Amino acid sequence: MKKLLTCITLSLLVLGTSQVQAQNADADVTLTRVIEASVDEVWSLLRQMDDIQNYSSMIATVEWTGDHGIGGERKCLPPEGGSGYFKERIVSFSDEQRTYSYALIEGVPAKGMVNRFKVVDLGYNKSMIVWTSSYEQFMPNPQMNEEQFLAFLHQSVSEMIDNVSLTALRM
Repeated sequence: MKKLLTCITLSLLVLGTSQVQAQNADADVTLTRVIEASVDEVWSLLRQMDDIQNYSSMIATVEWTGDHGIGGERKCLPPEGGSGYFKERIVSFSDEQRTYSYALIEGVPAKGMVNRFKVVDLGYNKSMIVWTSSYEQFMPNPQMNEEQFLAFLHQSVSEMIDNVSLTALRM
């Protein structure tokens, strides 16, 4: 029975990953994490959108303007002593699909950058967080090159997904 459950879970994981990647074939960066928590528990955390400072050491404060949903904007400020900020606008949101997308409109060295969170139900009280990022063009700057920017994205989003996962496991 345990082998059967393992096979089913692995099949769902492969199928779920394939579906998500097929929907985002043009994404420049895709990060996924399987969590031993229900899709509803994980989505209840990610859908908040205005408390990401609880999951990222690079964000101390979030200033929200507008509606909590499409069109709403959040300005993410660094911890004391940090420099810079970034501003995001929510461009899509669906409780039914457990997904939202946000455009980075200030503070990043990339033109046309859009990121997306999606929570996939794997059954058996498991879910998968999928984060994708795509952008039109990297903007050269003295702070970092494109390789460093991609490494920064990977590290910061991995930290956030890990912390959301830990919080969901404690629910």
